[in-house]
Amino acid sequence: MRIAVLTTESTASAEAAATVVREAPAEVVLVGVSDPYRDRTRTQRLLAGTRYRLLPWLAAEYVAPRLLRQRGAGPVAAAARARGVTPQPIPNVNGAATQAMLAAARPDLIVTCHFDQILAPETIAIAPRGGINLHPSLLPRHRGPMPCFWAALDGDALVGATVHRLAPRIDAGAVLAQRRLEASPDTTVSALARALHMAGARAMLETIAAIAEGRERGMVLPPLPYRGFPDADALARAARLGIRLSDMRDWRAGRALGGVAL
Repeated sequence: MRIAVLTTESTASAEAAATVVREAPAEVVLVGVSDPYRDRTRTQRLLAGTRYRLLPWLAAEYVAPRLLRQRGAGPVAAAARARGVTPQPIPNVNGAATQAMLAAARPDLIVTCHFDQILAPETIAIAPRGGINLHPSLLPRHRGPMPCFWAALDGDALVGATVHRLAPRIDAGAVLAQRRLEASPDTTVSALARALHMAGARAMLETIAAIAEGRERGMVLPPLPYRGFPDADALARAARLGIRLSDMRDWRAGRALGGVAL
């Protein structure tokens, strides 16, 4: 089976995405990387809407990995090279250029890990076996871009990661596999995201093997409400509860990655 892996450069998911690329029981024919800051206006609106309370978290997740960027650096790039693939930038996953690149690569399955663009049905359909995604929550709980924050704010004692089918509705496709972990009150949102992505990577590898062997078993669950980025009030409430988005350990973890050079 041939797979295309799509991801976003981040502290939360780089090691997990690299693990999937490096150990996937399939031929990796494409590794695509999205730029989280390709829409600067959207980023500025997000920051303003949170009264800049989200800035330290964004820095730890997306700025820190770029500080030591060197051409060919970073775990995803290294894993891709080991599989004989050069990572490709994905400015618009549903654009004609990316669709042509996917068609030329001829993947049987599209695999996404912390990819920040929504694949249109026609993009997913390029792969005969569709697509699967790793999401760091126990779906259907906490659909959306910051599930670890909402799990912490809700006081979830049990957290986890889900591998699910890509579908037109965000984080609402059939659940294929889940891994559960006990939440620690001392961890940051960033550290929790790293742990859940790594747990999900193992589930992703098993799911890829199951699909290749025709053993896929999915369960469609009624989706719960979508939860987007928190607003300033939610972030203030989290701070009063002692919830930390990130700390210097997360910053150092990001810097250690060295970025995913394209």
